[in-house]
Amino acid sequence: MHTRSIAVGAPGAHSTRIVLLPGAYHALDEFVAAGFDQAVRGRALELIFAAPELAHLNDRGWLAQLRTEVIAPARARGGALWLGGISLGGFMALRFAAETTQALDGLCLLAPYLGSRIIAAEVGAHGDLSGWTAPALLADDDDERRIWRFVQQLPHMPAAPRMFLGYGRDDRFADTQRLLARALPQGDSREIAGGHDWPVWRALWDGFLDTLPLDTLA
Repeated sequence: MHTRSIAVGAPGAHSTRIVLLPGAYHALDEFVAAGFDQAVRGRALELIFAAPELAHLNDRGWLAQLRTEVIAPARARGGALWLGGISLGGFMALRFAAETTQALDGLCLLAPYLGSRIIAAEVGAHGDLSGWTAPALLADDDDERRIWRFVQQLPHMPAAPRMFLGYGRDDRFADTQRLLARALPQGDSREIAGGHDWPVWRALWDGFLDTLPLDTLA
């Protein structure tokens, strides 16, 4: 797994770590080009960009790769740990959380891709997520229903991870993002002007950072 870490503050002093996964075909350098690293200057935290090997996306090998190479070491260093992503990276963050919720304190989902509109329509046909029932047995590759079932179960989970959802009003996935927003507590989602692009994601990133109780460096 390709990673790039940006630490702000004295070594060992970080109370919060954030792992971010890129969208499809995005390079880690694009986070830097969009100023995601500059946004954390002056805040005591560690920001870790992580990109799974493309070969592991279809066989779900990225789940174990992310767990062992990124999440476990970050958790071992202590402090709060958030996992997030943009577009497909948001989908992957949710999929990982659905399998290993104990490893995370929160999820930051920026314009997440949430699967096909066929599954979203199946969920949305019930009016809201609470009326939908996932099949008793889900196939190993049924990632989309696993994600929606995870979101449905969040209110009933002990020590469930916090969630921040942000997206643009004209995002091409806005219909499914609004379906997710309706399933979250008020205040956990943010819709702003714009589409599915880096300026919107950067604005949402700034908004997310403002919600965190981060120490400010002198």
